[in-house]
Amino acid sequence: MPYEFHRSTKVAGLIGKELALLIQHYVQDPRLGLVTISDVKVSRDLSFADVYFTVLPKDESNVAERVLIGAAGFLRRELSSRISLRIIPKLRFHYDNTGEIGARLADAIDKAVASDLANNDR
Repeated sequence: MPYEFHRSTKVAGLIGKELALLIQHYVQDPRLGLVTISDVKVSRDLSFADVYFTVLPKDESNVAERVLIGAAGFLRRELSSRISLRIIPKLRFHYDNTGEIGARLADAIDKAVASDLANNDR
């Protein structure tokens, strides 16, 4: 049975692309660092879009989240002029820390391997 694409998956991809462009070109807030949209998940009824982002520098993640939440209405209105949907989902922004978690796990694995190699050399 082939993989079925749900409409919400396609809409999420489209929203992610458009939001990345809108944030880069139209959100002119100096508190906003380099923002990357890492994932968008849209509810099946298309009423909500959870937008996951990363930001550089990472210590500015709380400020960036507040700026994006404040700009959500503007971004939603701009999306409505770029995407032909009857209802544009409400945008909810979340900082995506999976990269940091992955880096910590990689460091822990590297330390464990180095420790194991040191113990085997004895």
